[in-house]
Amino acid sequence: MSNRRKAIIDDGMCPDLLVGADFDGYIGIPIIKRPDKIVVPTGITPFSYRHRIDSDTEAIGFYEMDETFSDVLVNPQKYAEEFKGKIVITPDCSLYRDAPYAVSVANTYKNRTIGYVLQEQGAYVIPQVRWGNSLTYTDELFPDKVAFLGLEKRSIYAIGTYGCIQTKDDKEHFKAGLKAMIETLEPEVILVYGSMPKIVFGDFLSTTKFVQYPDWTTRCHGGGSNG
Repeated sequence: MSNRRKAIIDDGMCPDLLVGADFDGYIGIPIIKRPDKIVVPTGITPFSYRHRIDSDTEAIGFYEMDETFSDVLVNPQKYAEEFKGKIVITPDCSLYRDAPYAVSVANTYKNRTIGYVLQEQGAYVIPQVRWGNSLTYTDELFPDKVAFLGLEKRSIYAIGTYGCIQTKDDKEHFKAGLKAMIETLEPEVILVYGSMPKIVFGDFLSTTKFVQYPDWTTRCHGGGSNG
């Protein structure tokens, strides 16, 4: 009988891969360690196009539909050798504002688990930080701000704005989450995949270093970073 995992829900939370890990918060999210040295990538290439990377200074990102990198979510150890020595931004598992809180917790757990596994196997891991509604970036429901669990302070992190700040409501939630992120994690560097409108980022430009990268479509059509 094959031992291949058939679905993310069976044993895809990968508890067997977390032996030796440290955990954070009341709900126990795996911790991704802060790197010894801050390394800012020269670009971000989506997982599906990683074969185009010709430099170890380019980061592999997961700013795509979740199903395009589902195999990484289910079998992260399968990619450990391929990603060893490379810069990898942890999977951008969606935290939708209208999703049940349990889904936000599960996707945060999965993000940190993948990061822990790849970090243990020699990848330079940059955590992707994602929040949903206010329950994920405040302590109004639980004592922990789940969006920031498993992340050590004063490090390098990544966020994505592509498709996330289209409406006025989107911008307000994104800005509120970003404010909470900066206050909680005290970032050294925040990588931004996508645009950086002043209405969202203007109040924070003096608080930390932001490095902006164009989304893949813009990049392929000649757009560049303005970070």
